[in-house]
Amino acid sequence: MKNTFVTGIVVGLMTTLPINAFASEQPTHYQANWQSIDSRETPQWWRDARFGIFVHWGLYSVPAYSSDGQYAEWYWHHKEGDKSVSFDGARTVSEKALAIRKGVQKDTIEFHNRNYGKDTPYSDFTKGFSADLFDAEHWANIFERAGAKYVVLTSKHHDGYALWPNKEASESFGMPWNSVETGPKRDLVGELTEAVRKTPVKMGLYYSLWDWFNPKWLENRDSYIDEVYFPQIKELLTKYEPSVLYTDGDWFLPESVWRPLEILPWILNESPSRDELVINDRWGQVRGKHGGYYTTEYGAGFPNGDHAWEETRGIGHSFGFNRNESIDQYASTEDLIFNLVDIVSRGGNFLLDIGPTSDGRIPPIMEARLLEMGQWLKVNGEAIYNTRDWIKDAQWSEGKRATYTKQNYHYGNPIREMTLEPKPGFAVKQAYFTQKADNVYAMLPRWPESGILFLKDIQLGSNSRVAMLGVDEPLKFKQKANGVEVVMPHLRPAQIPSQYLQTIKLSGVESLTP
Repeated sequence: MKNTFVTGIVVGLMTTLPINAFASEQPTHYQANWQSIDSRETPQWWRDARFGIFVHWGLYSVPAYSSDGQYAEWYWHHKEGDKSVSFDGARTVSEKALAIRKGVQKDTIEFHNRNYGKDTPYSDFTKGFSADLFDAEHWANIFERAGAKYVVLTSKHHDGYALWPNKEASESFGMPWNSVETGPKRDLVGELTEAVRKTPVKMGLYYSLWDWFNPKWLENRDSYIDEVYFPQIKELLTKYEPSVLYTDGDWFLPESVWRPLEILPWILNESPSRDELVINDRWGQVRGKHGGYYTTEYGAGFPNGDHAWEETRGIGHSFGFNRNESIDQYASTEDLIFNLVDIVSRGGNFLLDIGPTSDGRIPPIMEARLLEMGQWLKVNGEAIYNTRDWIKDAQWSEGKRATYTKQNYHYGNPIREMTLEPKPGFAVKQAYFTQKADNVYAMLPRWPESGILFLKDIQLGSNSRVAMLGVDEPLKFKQKANGVEVVMPHLRPAQIPSQYLQTIKLSGVESLTP
């Protein structure tokens, strides 16, 4: 049986140990090269967590608007376009993409002029970013009840506005540009960090390397990096000691511009939370190659493998709250649970985004989705938390398997098509698998109509046991030459433990049948 469990590496400064300490007890000291940085395993707590919550909250939560299929947190950029930013030819944009971009800009400008006035600058949204209903304790309670094991808050998005009392933000923009000097007049990062740390949920911070229209960035990139980006990273990690650092805004320029190898050794060797700190791969066109865990958004994630990865998406289509979204843009609880199961079965973590309002409320529909996921996890969490991908991630029915593009994942629902609503003639996933020790969990998209579940190629031992999570009595099963036949329990509707995806636990799995 494949053993994919990994343990984290404790890191720190070598100078913190006596000179005569045993070499095996000395922490790793990471050097300014990718070979050294990449040698660090993602801490095990994160790989065990499997489910986290992303929070996009900032000035963009005031207009809370984008065109259909666009991101509301990009409001300022949608309005101003790329005219203030040089991409140095690093991005090639198709004619179709350019046409969409022009349409989005026209729509955003018209919306802005109609509702706020042509001469109203983006900076005026500091007046509306009140957070007067923000209750950090309530947020933390919702995250815990949702079954999330970590949360990641946008400390600074691409607009450069800081949700903590940061002087570099204000000095570089030439005006107050943080949540303590303007708007709420509160340290939002600090308040949420304190509240989350009263729960078992771990606190993480998102940080954008890029500020779209920061004057210092536009004047001299190296000065921006030395005087804004590096100091801000160090202040966030020193002051708040997050367990996750989710960097972003890197994609259009190479690492030679962002200079990650100058800051990463400090992050991994010297930052106060370095022992459990998790970093990602968003450091300048190195995604999926270097850094920490690999990241995708509104995509399929990565194939099964030993490298840690995470897929993220919003409950609505936008990451930031978008008042222009209707119920049709919101994923159902069923779809979100299927996303979680699909991702975990392939070895990934699921980071699900919410977009709070400018006054600090989590929209009730988002709270409902999170709490309903939490109810499912109360029954089935054993098959999610602390698990790893098994020898195979799913059992397929007979038939052709559909292939999908990132566009399909972004605007469609491939996971639903692969399970509940297949195209005519195409195969479906009959079960998703995870593993823990010698236990294998089979999460079922559908209840077998015959009342008999057949799991192909699985070999159980003489002391094996089969059960359904949430049902007290063990299930009857019969070992066949080519798999295991499980008799599903006879339950009244009210007795079915979960509304979605029932989980069969097979204990004492010896191997797949040769």
